[in-house]
Amino acid sequence: MSHHASPIMKLLAAPFLVMLAGLVIWPLATVVMDSFSKSGAWSLGNYVEILASAYYGQSFVNSLLISLLTTGIGMVFGFLIAVSLRYRKGGTRRMAMALANIGANFAGVPLAMALVFLLGLNGMLTLLLKASGLIGSFNVYSLTGLIVAYCYFQIALAVLLIIPVLDAIEAELEEAASLIGVGTTRFWLRVGLPVVARQMIAITTLLFANAMGTYATTLALAGTSVNIVTIRISELVSGDVFSDPNLANAIAMVLLLVLLVPIVVSQLLLKGDKR
Repeated sequence: MSHHASPIMKLLAAPFLVMLAGLVIWPLATVVMDSFSKSGAWSLGNYVEILASAYYGQSFVNSLLISLLTTGIGMVFGFLIAVSLRYRKGGTRRMAMALANIGANFAGVPLAMALVFLLGLNGMLTLLLKASGLIGSFNVYSLTGLIVAYCYFQIALAVLLIIPVLDAIEAELEEAASLIGVGTTRFWLRVGLPVVARQMIAITTLLFANAMGTYATTLALAGTSVNIVTIRISELVSGDVFSDPNLANAIAMVLLLVLLVPIVVSQLLLKGDKR
């Protein structure tokens, strides 16, 4: 049997290749080219401005802070919830999976409005916590509020991604560990996590990229008051006063490079882990 692709198979793949070129390659090439345009001339001026600006530098710092923190929180709680659901069957597991699915996709304006109703200045949960003396003040429209919002969908997404990974671990392996006196906690720390380490690294990278690229939730909740990368790009693209699409493209390229770092590192770790 020949392993060479037939002309018909190549023809069938053509629409996909055209769509890939039209939706990914051409827009990316346009962004790259425009990022080197400054005042109508080709230069590195946009990148020099980004590197020299404390304002744009702080936007990357804030985005990295939110992304790293919420990725860590999402992975820890997502793993613990996924381990718990591994031992649950039937309706409880199905309900938890449905809620996680809703949470992972419940972002943007709906999530922002829900948080305002619950944690706004006069939100139900805020007033309840203040009355009980647990908090003095809380501003949901701040960096802290964004961290709470990000954690909501980061934890839910982590649960959805980790559960299939843990389900792939054979029950016999856990039973064998139990027979020699290895408890549940020790099993997951010494056996379970090392077995699924490759997949966990990939999920961590995905959660980090998800947080770095979040825009709708941030804009709906805090507007432009919080200095993060996606908001700065949006301002430069659609702003009435400080519109500069070429600078926005340059920031987008820097953001892409930042996202490539964990991807490359994770691939190197996974390659080095191969036996």
